[in-house]
Amino acid sequence: MGSPVDSGRLVLAATPLGDFRDASPRLVEMLATADVVAAEDTRHLRTLTGVLGVTPTGRVVSFYDAVEAARVPGLVAAMRSGATVLLVTDAGMPSVSDPGYRLVAACVAEDLPVTCLPGPSAVLTALAVAGFPGRRFCFDGFPPRKAGPRRRWFAALAGETRTCVFFESPHRLAESLADAAEVLGPDRKAVVCKDLTKKRYEDVRRGTLPELAAWAAEGVRGEFTVVLAGA
Repeated sequence: MGSPVDSGRLVLAATPLGDFRDASPRLVEMLATADVVAAEDTRHLRTLTGVLGVTPTGRVVSFYDAVEAARVPGLVAAMRSGATVLLVTDAGMPSVSDPGYRLVAACVAEDLPVTCLPGPSAVLTALAVAGFPGRRFCFDGFPPRKAGPRRRWFAALAGETRTCVFFESPHRLAESLADAAEVLGPDRKAVVCKDLTKKRYEDVRRGTLPELAAWAAEGVRGEFTVVLAGA
């Protein structure tokens, strides 16, 4: 069944992880011309557009986790009326541990076109610099917040032979790495990537899980992507 001839479309756009110079010309063009810009954080969007020297001409709406479900019907209605909706999150690709998949699923159900402006991804950037085999890998989002479920989460990776990438917050990084060391053993290697592409703050730490847990326990700040070697 084809899309309605007068329908609009959804455009998912990757945004820079840390260095705004990684923004693509197509992203700049879409920010200026989209009928609606749905942004995970409108304040971050203002910073991004200010640095890029672009002014959105369309309507700007917030689109973060707590309001995502409520925003979907209105955005779908706008697309059915012919609007181009641009979805951007704070850094990286929408729908990848960021808001977006509910809107994509709604567009698929309504037979509305969905396209993507490729660009930065913390998952692939970390995988590329880790130095572990990348021909086959898995991405597992964020570990559970509580210790018990988190240990069970790591236990499920005990026999995983693929390289695994996951995100973690600075407040739980040390605990997560310590749990991983306890469950997966002291010899399992990992790479912790901090503030990727932020020239002043980017840091890539390599070592065994106990070594990295000890480093993180000293106190860390930033955004972290962890690459875990396969079993």
